[in-house]
Amino acid sequence: MPHPAPLLRARDLRFTRNEMPVFGPLDFDVDAGEALLVQGDNGAGKTTLLRVLAGLLAADAGAISIQGRLTSPASRAATLAYLSHLPALKADLSALENLEFLCGLHGRRPTQTLEGAMAVVGLSGFEDSPARQLSAGQKKRLSLARLWLSPAPLWLLDEPYANLDLAGIELVNRMVQAHLREGGAALVTTHGAYAAPPVRTRLLTLEKRA
Repeated sequence: MPHPAPLLRARDLRFTRNEMPVFGPLDFDVDAGEALLVQGDNGAGKTTLLRVLAGLLAADAGAISIQGRLTSPASRAATLAYLSHLPALKADLSALENLEFLCGLHGRRPTQTLEGAMAVVGLSGFEDSPARQLSAGQKKRLSLARLWLSPAPLWLLDEPYANLDLAGIELVNRMVQAHLREGGAALVTTHGAYAAPPVRTRLLTLEKRA
């Protein structure tokens, strides 16, 4: 029986900025049910790689396939959920209104409710709080609630442990574990292995270019 195609495959992926190479060529796969841990120092291109995969930046060369099919940035949008450094919240909307707005843009898993997602991330009682009144950790948790609601099978998580206490770190790990058990996959950037989800993991190390 042939092995199924990886959920994500990148071949000869390269990116340059101002004619200076940032990363590449990169070759890597991520199967359903596993995480790819992307390590590297500041400036090594970790965030840039996730932004290329998410379609926010254009690669200079290479191919990105989802479940064996070559993709364009636009065609990857329904497959990827991107958690960036910035919370991507509207300051004057309430926490619940932000989730409604983001689910309108990116879709929502039919089995999940907005209030249920807020409970999962420990924000019950903050539904009507304006986003501008939330702490940095609460904003990260609200972004995690949006991620939990996403129907996308592939999560791109850029430093997901930033601004979180130990309970928040455990929350991220539980979310990633549950997502992988359901057949999803994740790319997780980190400065080191001190924080990584306890799941089946591949490692990709990016070296900072001189």
